Amino acid sequence: MLIGVPKETIAGELRAPLVPASVKKLVKLGLEVAVEASMGEAAGFADAAYVEAGARIEADRAALLSAADLVLRIRKPSDEDVALLKAGAMHASLLDPFNERGLIDKLAAKGVTAISMEMVPRSTRAQKMDVLSSQANLAGYVTVMLAARQINKIFPMMMTPAGTISPARVFIIGAGVAGLQAIATAKRLGARVDAFDTRPVVAEQVQSLGAKFLEIDLGDTGQTDQGYARELTPEQLEKQREGMKAAIAQADVVITTAQVFGRPAPRIVGADMVAGMRPGSVIVDMAVETGGNVEGSKVGEVVDVNGVKIIGLGNLPSEVAQNASEMFSANLFNLVDEFWDAEAQSFGLDLEDDILKSCVITHDGAIVNETIKNL
Repeated sequence: MLIGVPKETIAGELRAPLVPASVKKLVKLGLEVAVEASMGEAAGFADAAYVEAGARIEADRAALLSAADLVLRIRKPSDEDVALLKAGAMHASLLDPFNERGLIDKLAAKGVTAISMEMVPRSTRAQKMDVLSSQANLAGYVTVMLAARQINKIFPMMMTPAGTISPARVFIIGAGVAGLQAIATAKRLGARVDAFDTRPVVAEQVQSLGAKFLEIDLGDTGQTDQGYARELTPEQLEKQREGMKAAIAQADVVITTAQVFGRPAPRIVGADMVAGMRPGSVIVDMAVETGGNVEGSKVGEVVDVNGVKIIGLGNLPSEVAQNASEMFSANLFNLVDEFWDAEAQSFGLDLEDDILKSCVITHDGAIVNETIKNL
């Protein structure tokens, strides 16, 4: 079985889908691996390291994609890439299936078994394949680093002969994987941290990291069976905004991480809240690529609104491409390793398996994922 790993072509994407350490493990399983020339260079992995791990370097992208039995990558394929895939091939990457129905139809028509890595369920068994969590963890760290670069003051309290400097106040909205990592990072830098999440159940996790949990009574919110926050009603969103106004006004840094999987991000921080912040303050909108939590944020830009900087940089894990590649690569390897049948030397595609049932979107010329099929 040949695994093909093409180079990512989207501007600003520096991550590599597979790193040499994972290639070595795949080869040990009996798989053949071919990677496109310079595929890992942007993340710090040279072609020579892949060769040493047992991979073959392929300079011809079309030849690589057309020969591969399984394509592993980070981003969704272009129409041109889909056309090159052979019927019956498997393709695993982020696919955004809720918003890319045209792409899903093309993959089905081509006879490709398409695995959407963001659809891997949040279960104990699937945790090692969960790319959303692994990448969100790093994104949470990056949000704090971006804020630290842009803010005009230091994070920790500092006592000097010239006087005492108060710690920066950081307010984090959303205490999922990214938010919790942002809390931990800001605390390590010495900031005073407050946080809010619509799920009261996470208050203990927030407090265990040394942050204060902001209590806002929104009524019944809860979470999905996958552990994600449920979408709020317009009335609940308004209560949330009113409850957060004071915390946002007092903050030097606001980091928003609220996203609803498969839907536009909720608008949480309005222009009136931005106007209430002190000049020199910073907001990082982690959800900018899916519509944004912050009014006025723009993808790929740092917007200045009366002295308040709104950071809207996308693809945050790519800012730490080496570690992000290592983690994404481990997730992909674990997927292959979980379902690889060593005796038959084939990928065991049991669509009744709870993991594959969730993340396999197309197979044998049809859309087989019930959620996507019924959209």
